[in-house]
Amino acid sequence: MNVIAMSEQREPLNQLDDSEARWFAVYTRFKREKMVYKRLIDKGLEVYLPLQQVTRYYTRKIRRTELPLISCYIFVKIVRKQYVSVLEDPDVSYFVKLRADLIAVPEREIDILKAITGEGVQVEVLPSQRLPEPGDAVEIIQGRLYGVRGILLSQQNNKYVVVELDRLGFSLRMQLEAEMIRKVGREYNG
Repeated sequence: MNVIAMSEQREPLNQLDDSEARWFAVYTRFKREKMVYKRLIDKGLEVYLPLQQVTRYYTRKIRRTELPLISCYIFVKIVRKQYVSVLEDPDVSYFVKLRADLIAVPEREIDILKAITGEGVQVEVLPSQRLPEPGDAVEIIQGRLYGVRGILLSQQNNKYVVVELDRLGFSLRMQLEAEMIRKVGREYNG
């Protein structure tokens, strides 16, 4: 008897709960974290924006300011029915997902962020994934081309990249800032 195994398409995991509030990371538009924070607080949501004190030296003055620890990220503690109200904010881009899964941030990790920012030490946030390399399939994660995929052809000083996009039977090559793309795998299927 021959049995053919069909690869099952699994449903994306969603850790939103109807009654238990959980922390989720939200990606905001660039330099809009504080505005989103205030508007979500005004909606009555529990929100955390890790800030760090930064000293800026100018020609005629020295200025201390608070900047987000993780650029474009805020954290919300919500239940399922509050999900849409977060997305309704005009400066919220999307909920951060791991692959297609909406994964809650453990309370312990939020506590660590709070402890780090409470110490008043300078912290440099580094991505946990390695940067894409030439030949990697990448996806644009910011701007008008959000969601477009292509192949990373080259990079210069990890600052700019050239992406080849195959659409409509021709290739487009463009330079993008490295923060605007993320690696999506080794293979690209257009």
